[in-house]
Amino acid sequence: MKKYGVNELREMYLSFFESKEHLRMKSFSLVPQNDKSLLLINAGMAPLKPYFTGQEIPPRRRVTTCQKCIRTGDIENIGKTARHGTFFEMLGNFSFGDYFKNEALQWSWEFLTEVVGLDKDRLYPSIYLDDEAAFEVWNKVIGVPAERIYRFGKEDNFWEHGEGPCGPCSEIYYDRGMKYGCGKPDCAPGCDCDRFMEIWNNVFTQFYGDGKGGYTELSQKNIDTGMGLERLAVAVQDVDSMFDIDTMKAIRDAVCSVAGVEYLKEHKIDYSVRVIADHVRSVTFMASDGILPSNEGRGYVMRRLLRRAARHGRLLGIDHPFLTDIARVVIDCSYDAYPELADKKDYINKVLSSEEAKFYQTLDSGLNILQGYMEEMKAAGLTSLEGAKVFKLYDTYGFPIDLTKEILEEQGMAADEEGFQSEMQAQRQRARDAREETNYMGAKATVYNQLDPAMVTSFDGYGQLEMEGCEIIAMTGENEVIGEAEEGASVTVFTDVTPFYGTMGGQVGDIGLITTPTGKVKVTSTIHAIGDKIGHVGQVTEGYISVSQKAHMAVCKENRLATARNHSATHLLQKALRNTLGSHVEQAGSYVDPYRLRFDFSHFQAMTAEELTKVEQEVNRMVLEAMPIVTNVMTMEEAKKTGAMALFGEKYGAEVRVVSMGDYSVELCGGTHLTNTAQVGSIKILSENGVAAGVRRIEAVTGMGALEHYAAQEKKIEEAAEALKAKKDTLGEAARSAMQQIKELQKEVQTLQSKLASNAAADMINRAETVGQFKLLTVYEKDMDMNALKNLGDTLKDKLGECVLALACGTDKLNLVVMASDNAVKAGVHAGNIIREAAKVAGGNGGGRPNMAQAGARDASKALEALTKAAEAAKAQLG
Repeated sequence: MKKYGVNELREMYLSFFESKEHLRMKSFSLVPQNDKSLLLINAGMAPLKPYFTGQEIPPRRRVTTCQKCIRTGDIENIGKTARHGTFFEMLGNFSFGDYFKNEALQWSWEFLTEVVGLDKDRLYPSIYLDDEAAFEVWNKVIGVPAERIYRFGKEDNFWEHGEGPCGPCSEIYYDRGMKYGCGKPDCAPGCDCDRFMEIWNNVFTQFYGDGKGGYTELSQKNIDTGMGLERLAVAVQDVDSMFDIDTMKAIRDAVCSVAGVEYLKEHKIDYSVRVIADHVRSVTFMASDGILPSNEGRGYVMRRLLRRAARHGRLLGIDHPFLTDIARVVIDCSYDAYPELADKKDYINKVLSSEEAKFYQTLDSGLNILQGYMEEMKAAGLTSLEGAKVFKLYDTYGFPIDLTKEILEEQGMAADEEGFQSEMQAQRQRARDAREETNYMGAKATVYNQLDPAMVTSFDGYGQLEMEGCEIIAMTGENEVIGEAEEGASVTVFTDVTPFYGTMGGQVGDIGLITTPTGKVKVTSTIHAIGDKIGHVGQVTEGYISVSQKAHMAVCKENRLATARNHSATHLLQKALRNTLGSHVEQAGSYVDPYRLRFDFSHFQAMTAEELTKVEQEVNRMVLEAMPIVTNVMTMEEAKKTGAMALFGEKYGAEVRVVSMGDYSVELCGGTHLTNTAQVGSIKILSENGVAAGVRRIEAVTGMGALEHYAAQEKKIEEAAEALKAKKDTLGEAARSAMQQIKELQKEVQTLQSKLASNAAADMINRAETVGQFKLLTVYEKDMDMNALKNLGDTLKDKLGECVLALACGTDKLNLVVMASDNAVKAGVHAGNIIREAAKVAGGNGGGRPNMAQAGARDASKALEALTKAAEAAKAQLG
């Protein structure tokens, strides 16, 4: 048998099923679309659920894919053995109501034995206990002896996931040989050792489970096949584990080269090498699909993987940023099958290098905090670090518990692992509570689920805004499908064809009017429902309308043009951002309506005023150049040759729309656009800010929106000029002069306050209390500011000599200052500890040095109580 490489095996599989009349589909993004039940795609069938349930019509009834998948249920144990990884590729062939067990099992056998060349005598099928139909195919049709067919129970050979489609499975095990076995005489398929490896699983989706043990036969029976590409490669290449197959070995070798270590010499080193190889592979693919590290959701999964890899790099002695070096190998090994890796290479490198740098900073911070915890423990005579603190290090600073344990053990200490796990469980519960409850599809059912899945709407509104003779093919009310609606009713109208653009890709849908012979509907929004259906949401304003009527459809021209103006401007904006900031800039989201545009993009720091000006000027130059905006429909391959930019996670069909603005901007886009950049009018950037880790947002206006903005700014300038009694062209000079006068007056006020404080100090001194050899004085001056209060404190301290002072000011929020003379500090006074106790009384916190500390608190009405507490604390310290 030839030892095929991973890339060869993938192509062999997909080509084989193409020969069996399957449609080869590209891998879907790792980011689930319209499925809130998953953070990340974790199985080949996950993106195809709408086809399995019949909610959407598949492009063909036979489909084959190689799907990118990530499973992260047990991240902490990845690398400890060579059996598991987080990222994997799932080969799949799927039937949506077409072929069933007979064809699926025969093709499985044919591919493994005749195409790949695996030894038939080393293959062992398994079936569900009473699945006699599958047994007949294996035994009678294919010819596998009965004693080589294993029957397993529901736990192993029946696939179900709560309520939804389910059914029995038939797996194929490969005997890797005794060298991988446990040596037990009863070792056989199903054993926990590594000898018999499951490489193929045919799921026969023939039932619908209610989630309570009840099953009904499906009218449309489906095939869901899953075969891990890496597992197949392990068998074909006859290697020990997935870390030894050709592509993973290349990544593993790169890690060893950077670290200067050798694999299979020491378990500790092997563990770290495997962690880095696996995790960098995962985060490289995640970044290529637009996922960014963050503190929640899939972004948090990515951050954990990335930081875990970086930390294991440190354990191997790597003292410089290295993750992008490993990512380059990942890209080189897989870009033929996943061209987005090469297309987004600069972006991937920027994401990884930025997060790696952040991690090293937080790692150092975590080490300092852990050091502080250990000093506190030593002072208190403790040997176990409480679980809440271990969790804080882990959650806030990305500090793995095993690193915390290792450092503690070096000092003869330990971590409270039980308390840590309790905190982890609480966090998981919070995440579950925050997650929306979903069904099998990962989305709440709506009235649109009741519509015929075969029903579709054709959009024909790129070149026209009005259409005659459109047939109403369905209508819904708020809760049910209806046949007729009268005046005042809220409806969603579906037609066979429409010029109305439905909300999609960040562009809001059209508004307008639907007119039938008997009534009118004012359309207030246009949506995409399940499948290729476009719904016109609105209200019947005249007469009545009914299904099967012919309708005149009229889109609001002014609204469409204003929206298109903002949409076309986002294309110019993205190009200008890439020219100014770099090729790592990628669209991370957008929103365009008739009034403004919002554009989210990948960038890892705030833009400077100069950069924003440069971008805005470049866009406006392109507007003034009056470039033609041309849209062409072409194949994806043809589009790539034009250099057209694609969006993360977007599902593109066989043909795509390419929107070109002169030679300046070329993007794949299904939205509506202008015909010339001059129609934008102008663009004005209103704001730029961060919305997530590594994601910035620009908000802007165009056309009339920009003119209205300039008019509003002009009015504000006039009002300011009038207030300062200045002309508009000298407004800046007048404002600077007014500010200078204000500063001078503030200085005079501070001088007067200091004099008043000095005069008042004489009276205050008389109120000082004697505690041993020290004076103790508390003062509340509600109308003073903090600077004046500190000055007062300095004056009192000079006049009292050996003393402890507790001062407060403020009528809304409370400010506190505690001061102590040098000898008072020697006698045991600590201003920071005193002020901490006092601030708590008024709902605040603070701290500081032994001789001086300050704090803020929310409740100024508790000023006297806070000062009383300060006095009590000072007396206690003075003994």
